[in-house]
Amino acid sequence: MDNNEFIEQDDVQENEQEVEVNSLLTRRLVAGILIGFLCSMFVCSAVGLFLVSNMFGYGKDNSGILTEETAKKIKKLEAVIDSNYYKTEIDKEKETDGLYKGLLDSLGDPYSVYYTEEELNDLMTDTAGVYYGIGAYVGVDQTMNYPRISGIIPGSPAEAAGLLPEDIIYEVDKESTQGLELEDVVSMIKGEKGTSVHLTLLRGSDAEEIEVDVIRDAVEVPTVTTKVMDDGIGYLQITEFDDVTPDQFIEGMAELRESNIKGLIIDLRSNPGGSLQAVCEIARQLLPQGTIVYTVDRDGNREDYTCDGEHEIDIPVVVLVNKYSASASEILSGALKDYNKAKLVGTTTYGKGIVQRIFDLKDGTAIKLTVSSYFTPNGVNIHGVGIEPDVEVEFDADAYSEDKTDNQLNKAVEVIKQEMD
Repeated sequence: MDNNEFIEQDDVQENEQEVEVNSLLTRRLVAGILIGFLCSMFVCSAVGLFLVSNMFGYGKDNSGILTEETAKKIKKLEAVIDSNYYKTEIDKEKETDGLYKGLLDSLGDPYSVYYTEEELNDLMTDTAGVYYGIGAYVGVDQTMNYPRISGIIPGSPAEAAGLLPEDIIYEVDKESTQGLELEDVVSMIKGEKGTSVHLTLLRGSDAEEIEVDVIRDAVEVPTVTTKVMDDGIGYLQITEFDDVTPDQFIEGMAELRESNIKGLIIDLRSNPGGSLQAVCEIARQLLPQGTIVYTVDRDGNREDYTCDGEHEIDIPVVVLVNKYSASASEILSGALKDYNKAKLVGTTTYGKGIVQRIFDLKDGTAIKLTVSSYFTPNGVNIHGVGIEPDVEVEFDADAYSEDKTDNQLNKAVEVIKQEMD
């Protein structure tokens, strides 16, 4: 869960951009068309020494880590690399990035990292929940070793162009995709709004070859899905907390309310988190007046995020959680549990109760640093512990694989019917 990160979201005017990053475990767009590729190098170069010393205020007074001794050692390392490394062409920019990344890596905190300009742009796009691409989910066809479309986002350019699930992406702009890594296929397909990408697809059991041009556009990724179950039970799943999620949640709840639901199941299983702002906006549609969550920094400074209680939910609620429900998911489920507004069903959550902040370095790059801990309304810090469900139910993967039986959801229905009686 190294990428399972909770980051405050606030003003960007103060040199601090604050966003929430999502986990690899539940990016339902697994290696999809809209995912950016983050790469890192772990070598050092003296080229970046002056920049780092200026950035952090270290210098000749030997007051920081960049003493004359360390400067000399970095130069020696660079000299050894330049003289002996088996490749003659060395990317000095990547070496410099490696120096910066190494500084953050030395903290031993998987949530504190350095972002290159490209990585930062990918991060900000990912958090917004709006992407420029074609709007298709992509996996790998293990038999043919080609990328395969696994799903289409409604209203996307892919849908408009007639792409279908199970289509094999045979070529992109007449270049073969066989054996390519998914991130390479992604980079070939994504691009600026209004530009076109030409796809050669193989469709059906007879592998009919289809040529199609798809115009790239902004795609809003659906993070909320709803349905009405038997006995007036509403089901609402949140896959992650992006900037677009609160509006999708409000719209989904309105649709469920129109169906006169008598109880609500909120599914947060395998939800890695999202922005603080997004989860608080959603919590304000459910909780009574009071604190949603609060943070405490190393100096003991406390900041509360509150709810006015104007939209407190008036029907029974059950929340489904598992060991991959993390960060912002734990904020919502923890608050609902503390206020006795919901029963939790499933397994103990991941347990990420620390906060990261992104500091903009004003050169297109940034660092993300853990700056505080967060607490549920009852003052519980769940970091490394997680939140225990009221009703513990292990997921039966065999049953689901056999006939799609979801035993955890079935238990949630059972619990909410008891609450509705």
